Amino acid sequence: MKRGRIIAFFLLVLVVGSLIGMNTNKVTNNIILGLDLQGGFEILYEVLPANDGDEINREVLVSTVNALQRRANVLGVSEPNIQIEGEDRIRVQLAGVSDQNKAREILSTQAELTFRDYEDKEMLNGSDLVESGSKQSFDENGAPNVAIKLKEASKFKEVTQEIVGNAPYNQLVIWLDYEEGDSYQEEVTKENPKFLSAPNVDQVFNQTDVTITGNFTIAEAQDLANLLNAGSLPVKLDELYSTSIGAQFGEQALDQTVLAGIIGISVIFLFMLFFYRLPGIIAVITLSTYIYVILQVFDWMNGVLTLPGIAALILGVGMAVDANIITYERIKEELKLGRTVRSAFKAGTRRSFATIFDANITTMLAGAVLFFFGTSSVKGFATMLIISIVVSFLTAVFLTRILLALLVESRWLDKKKGYFGVKKEHILSIEDTDDDTIAPTQFDKVDFLKHRKKFFMLSSVLVVAGFIILLIFKLNLGIDFASGTRIEVLADKSLTAEEVETEMAKLDIEVDDVVLAGNENEVGVARFKTVLDQPKIAEVKNHFKEKYGSEPNVSTVSPTVGEELARNAMLGVLIASIGIIIYVSIRFEFYMALASIVALLHDAFFIIAFFSITRLEVDITFIAAVLTIVGYSINDTIVTFDRIRELHKKKKVKTIEDLQFIVNRSLQQTFTRSINTVLTVVIAVIALMIFGSSSITNFSIALLVGLVSGTYSSLFIAAQLWLIWKGKQLTKKKDVPSNISDEPQI
Repeated sequence: MKRGRIIAFFLLVLVVGSLIGMNTNKVTNNIILGLDLQGGFEILYEVLPANDGDEINREVLVSTVNALQRRANVLGVSEPNIQIEGEDRIRVQLAGVSDQNKAREILSTQAELTFRDYEDKEMLNGSDLVESGSKQSFDENGAPNVAIKLKEASKFKEVTQEIVGNAPYNQLVIWLDYEEGDSYQEEVTKENPKFLSAPNVDQVFNQTDVTITGNFTIAEAQDLANLLNAGSLPVKLDELYSTSIGAQFGEQALDQTVLAGIIGISVIFLFMLFFYRLPGIIAVITLSTYIYVILQVFDWMNGVLTLPGIAALILGVGMAVDANIITYERIKEELKLGRTVRSAFKAGTRRSFATIFDANITTMLAGAVLFFFGTSSVKGFATMLIISIVVSFLTAVFLTRILLALLVESRWLDKKKGYFGVKKEHILSIEDTDDDTIAPTQFDKVDFLKHRKKFFMLSSVLVVAGFIILLIFKLNLGIDFASGTRIEVLADKSLTAEEVETEMAKLDIEVDDVVLAGNENEVGVARFKTVLDQPKIAEVKNHFKEKYGSEPNVSTVSPTVGEELARNAMLGVLIASIGIIIYVSIRFEFYMALASIVALLHDAFFIIAFFSITRLEVDITFIAAVLTIVGYSINDTIVTFDRIRELHKKKKVKTIEDLQFIVNRSLQQTFTRSINTVLTVVIAVIALMIFGSSSITNFSIALLVGLVSGTYSSLFIAAQLWLIWKGKQLTKKKDVPSNISDEPQI
């Protein structure tokens, strides 16, 4: 039996390892990379009527999406993501586009072809063309043109008859996207007229094949043919928000963040091996499985992996360790009470389950709010966060238990308690313990309550100081919230702020500020309040590609979208807080829920105040960081409250001193878990800060500040607030005279 279970353990590890080894490359190659990892652009369009009196309804939006989809296919984009948002918006995401300027132009061009007479009267339009009947061709002199096919020869005959009858004003003017007010008579005098061509019609044509001539290059003629085949848009599209990322930026971001992940995860593995020994080895196996399963699930979902998504995966490893740590610390406690390895394993895994479940549910709540209110990149982060939580629960709880159970039940570990990191001198005799005995810890002499008034005072002073700082300095809002344009330039050398400003001035752009980033200041980030239009963005991209050999990233946000993002951010934090209050009140009690909310709002506020005083830019990923910390902070607090609840049931509480003992003992027992968990997540965050892409540096800083604040608030704010409120409740009960009956007196 002993040998059989050990063999089963190694066979299971071999099977899991083989599965991971054989499939990881295949899975990673299948995963679709987002815009920020392979280059491309995202645009949020507001859909406007093409003509006065037109109505924008669901049918029109679907028709527009179909037209945009056909245009994306023309561009050769393999995985276009085009979605309707709300009642009048469409979001377009195209990754891996080689010529972004051309792609943007093809997408937004209305492509309504019209044939008009000399006085701009419409004679024919796009509805008269045969679907997909346009192609690029050449005339007898080898000049490129566009051949189109009409549906009815008779209609073209009538049109040409009328045009011929207007001689000498017998021009048939061919327009693309004619706008009210355009005039052939004005345009014909210009060097570059808006119409495509204006051939004279000297005879009547009774045919369906028509050729559009003009001063086309082969590429221009091909683009026009493609546009006509894709179909005209039934609407006008106005850009509310856009972001475009150069391919080199994406490649660099991917390489840097993957390196950060490898380093961060490797250090976490070493930490677990050093601190937990044999269970640490099992944690490494389950965490490796966790990473593989997440990537596999993401592949099955056809999910798009973004930079924040990779960050969520790396953070997820740090947070997944939490379930292992909670379980292992519980087993160690049982071993210290003199229990056998088998009984310690059973009791430890049983008692840790509810704690892990509650902690993960509250973090998922924050992830769900992020997904609901976030933009595309934040949705990617939220999706990965939610998947991480579910998968970590399955691997850390069930796979860990299966592997550890095989070794425990084999009896091989019966006399090897040291393999769990428990020293002999810390183990009590089983005869000296009972159900009420509390396992000793190395923090038994630490009084966490002794200085609680000082900690309350410190937090109060810091909160007041934070409010004053916010009132004076406010937040350094990025364009996500303040609206405007952000241009991120990647150079092949070190940049200076003056150089970036000079190059922007050449483009008639006056910037508000320039920030340098990268290891050698090779990235220059310029911000200004003006929202650039499509032609200007094309000019900016061409200028810097010529100058530095790499297309810049350009993001624009309209005031409307900026206000919406700010409103959604506040609403997200509010909804997450309400959800947590409800859940914790049901699972624990209202005072614990209230103390949890005070603690997490305390943590969120400190991140905001820190960003205010350091002048770090607040963008949409900052909100993702705040909500992640909301989830993490409540996770940490839940673990403490779970222990308080357990000890509260064991010990009959009659006095304030009893309550104080329970809270202090709970903090002593969960302190190691709190420190170890925060250390593993901090390792992941610091790896992201040092080795990851510069575009998520501020995100990582916000997480680091929140992690430190979250640990502090769990230890010295949440539990101690509950103690005060619960103590007052206990005092009120004692003040009620014992001789008063609930029965009515006569």
